[in-house]
Amino acid sequence: MTQVTGNVPEGTPNWLDIGVPDLERAKTFYGTLFGWQFEDAGAETGHYNQCLLRGQPVAGMMRTPDDQPGEYWWSVYFAADDCDGVLKTATDAGAEVVAPAMDVMDLGRLAVLRDPQGGQFGLWQGRAHPGSRVVNEPGSFVWNELVTPDSGPAGEFYRAVFGYELEPMPGDMDYTVLRRPDGRYVGGILGGSGIVVGGGSAEVPSWTTYFAVDNADEAVRKVRAGGGTVDAEPADSPYGRSAAVRDPFGVPFHVMKPAPEPGS
Repeated sequence: MTQVTGNVPEGTPNWLDIGVPDLERAKTFYGTLFGWQFEDAGAETGHYNQCLLRGQPVAGMMRTPDDQPGEYWWSVYFAADDCDGVLKTATDAGAEVVAPAMDVMDLGRLAVLRDPQGGQFGLWQGRAHPGSRVVNEPGSFVWNELVTPDSGPAGEFYRAVFGYELEPMPGDMDYTVLRRPDGRYVGGILGGSGIVVGGGSAEVPSWTTYFAVDNADEAVRKVRAGGGTVDAEPADSPYGRSAAVRDPFGVPFHVMKPAPEPGS
């Protein structure tokens, strides 16, 4: 378990949110799957809901306008000590601005971008709201990775923006682990044309999230019972047992029972 009490180091994933066409159905699905409760921030925020785990915010959820395209996803935000400064660094490195830097009341400052390959991500400079208060335990995110056809330029972009160290994994899979300058692993990049992971294809670059669960097989059962679908059945790896799934709106993500820490 990791309890987050303040802003995390720059470049660390620190928030997730999702827009869906049916907020009540999404609440039922994710509430049953992860044990979340929900807190509506009110009409002035467009009824943005915080997803709570034991009373602590771990993600956000909102209803998308009716005129929005019918494609939905979990958005990953990265900590920024200076949102405007990181935004400039990213655009200088080739990113496209989707939403310019803006204040969100007294909670923080955000921006949304697409990397040069088209993968969308956000920046969050926490103030009153530092981001996800619980991570790395059941019901919260445990890992985030970018699926993209060309991992080399993608890695160089994120290194330029956040100062990551890039660690290629040995073996046949095109996978690069991202480390903060202090050595902490914070995410990964999976490359290769046509690869499908968590419902996402490398042909359409995107960040995908792994949510920790107590039991991956039981989580898959709940996904199906709640109207979701399964792209890859639970399978074991050195890092845990995981499955690639989609919610009732087609949003891809993973459920994962992480492997025990060495010595635990």
